[in-house]
Amino acid sequence: MDLIKAVEQTQLKESYPNLGIGDHVRVHLLISEGTRERIQIFEGTVIARKGEGLSETITVRRLSYGVGVERVFPLHSPKVTQIDVVRKGRVRRAKLYYLRGRVGKAAKVKEKLPTRK
Repeated sequence: MDLIKAVEQTQLKESYPNLGIGDHVRVHLLISEGTRERIQIFEGTVIARKGEGLSETITVRRLSYGVGVERVFPLHSPKVTQIDVVRKGRVRRAKLYYLRGRVGKAAKVKEKLPTRK
């Protein structure tokens, strides 16, 4: 068991502690087309975060030409080069699957404002 954890530790990226449910994120993916590689950006709202360690994943949802598109990204995959948080979301749930049935303004997540110090 310790051997598995030791191998996983070498594969782990630095964690994404500021990444939360309801956040609007920009995920940079490494796409290989034949011999060439390029970076493609998938921008949307994080509706779920599952797992821990090497198998941790996030589900990102966006609307593309009026159709909802969801992608599941393994956080520690070498194909995910970086994740940028565009804006923080203010939510009261751990999973935002209810957004699948909403359209337009009803599908928006309120923005979390910075706290006063």
